Amino acid sequence: MDREAIEEMFQALGPVMIKRMFGGKGIYHEGRILALEVQGEILLKADARSAPDFEAAGSRQWAYDGKQSGKPVKMPYWSIPDAAFDDPDEMAVWVRRAYEAALRAK
Repeated sequence: MDREAIEEMFQALGPVMIKRMFGGKGIYHEGRILALEVQGEILLKADARSAPDFEAAGSRQWAYDGKQSGKPVKMPYWSIPDAAFDDPDEMAVWVRRAYEAALRAK
């Protein structure tokens, strides 16, 4: 996903910084990471408070295979609900949730 498309997705928050990391990109707002771009997909940060909302909206939690255990390692990032891609106001709700989770993270 190119820089312009990412910036458009997060425009409700204001400017975002995009940094290359782990073969993808980290997306930051005001110094806090709130999303990742992995293999062309944007994944939004969630926590114990917001993850149930992502799950209820049909999002998937990102996981990767652990090197030592071979078991999936769940990360605190979720796919964007499909409805948000067609509605900028809905997208704004989800990116704000991701930023709120980033603020709550220690």
